[in-house]
Amino acid sequence: MCIRTNGSRERGIRGDVPYMKKSNHSNQPVRGRWLDVEEVRLVSDLRIMHSKVDELYQVVNNLKRRHSESDIHKYADQPVLSEDIAHVDEIYLWFVSLKEDNGNKKAM
Repeated sequence: MCIRTNGSRERGIRGDVPYMKKSNHSNQPVRGRWLDVEEVRLVSDLRIMHSKVDELYQVVNNLKRRHSESDIHKYADQPVLSEDIAHVDEIYLWFVSLKEDNGNKKAM
C-alpha cells in the first residue's frame, strides 16, 4: 500500500508503489534538461491516465447512444454500478481540484 504524509494508506496508479517523492527539479523548467526517473514515471502515468479517460469516455458515449437509461439500470449489477458511479464522482472531484489549482496558479 502507499502511505500518504498524514499516515493514511492509499493505492497509487501503479498499485502498491509508494507515492512519488518530490523531484529535486520541481521548481526548474523542464525544457533544456533531462527528466529524472520519477519525472519519467509521472509522464508515463499521465499518458496512461489520458488513454484510460478517453477509453471510458468512448464506452460511456456508446452506452448512452445504444441503450436507454432504464435498460442500463435493468441489466446492470446495481452494487457494481453504484461503486462505479462513486469512483467516477471521486475522479471528477480530483479533476475539479486540479482545474482550480491551475486557475489559481495562472491568477498569481
